[in-house]
This record gives sequence, C-alpha cells and structure tokens, in this order.
Amino acid sequence: MKAGLFRHGINLWPPFLAAGIHVTRLDEDYRHARVELRMRPWNRNYVGTHFGGSLFAMTDPFWMLLVLNNIGRDHLVWDQAGSIEFVRPGRGTVHAEFALEPRVIEELHHATAGGDKALRWFDTEVRDSDGEVVAKVRKQLYVRLKRDRRP
Repeated sequence: MKAGLFRHGINLWPPFLAAGIHVTRLDEDYRHARVELRMRPWNRNYVGTHFGGSLFAMTDPFWMLLVLNNIGRDHLVWDQAGSIEFVRPGRGTVHAEFALEPRVIEELHHATAGGDKALRWFDTEVRDSDGEVVAKVRKQLYVRLKRDRRP
C-alpha cells in the first residue's frame, strides 16, 4: 500500500484518533516514520501528564510495519515483546522517530534464510518538544520465512 494512503488511514484509525496519536511522516519506502502524541484532556493521567498507555501505543506498530514492508512477502513479522521505561513526565506534544537501516533487513534475511526464526530488539525514544527523553521503548520482533518458503 502506498505510504501516504496508509498514513492517512492510520491517522483516522479510532484507537490512534481517540488517543491523540498522529503519524506526521511515513516515507514511501517505509524506512522512516515520525509519530506525535498530542496532549488532550482524554489522554492525560491524574497528575496532568501523558497517560503511559498512550506513550506505548504511539510506538506500538511501527517497527513491525517498517520491517514487514521491507523484508518481503515471503516472511512473517510479528511483535514478540515490548517494554517501556518512563524517564520523565510527558507534557504537551511528544514525538517518536523510527529509522530502519538497510543493514537490519540484510541481517534478518541472513538470520532467517535457513528457515530459523530471528528475534530482534528495536529501541525508540519518545521525546518532548525540547528534545528531552520522556520514555524509552523496546520492541522485539519475531521474523521467519513463511512455511511454504522454507528450504
């Protein structure tokens, strides 16, 4: 799917729309994405900062999306695990950037060429408008050749 169309669609997706999550950039080659979380009355917690679940949700699908659109249709790509470390309170608009390097796709192709699965961690920082780290998110992807493509 064309990245621009996908970006428009995901911005209208109810879980993102309701949470104040907005994809501001998705390159046509699916190698780079930028996501913002805008402060809204319904996504702030009891003490007036961003709800932690929204901080995690804004980062949730993007590593899988980038890898899936770059590794090829002969591979399965799933989220395996994830974690978040809250560093400082998030206020205002926060953002996260995702940049998929070609060498990562090469490593995953190599690791899965014999039919084995590959587990790969990806790190993302959520930053505020001053560039300060609000949260550190880790996502682990599960990648393998589809059964009918295995050697």
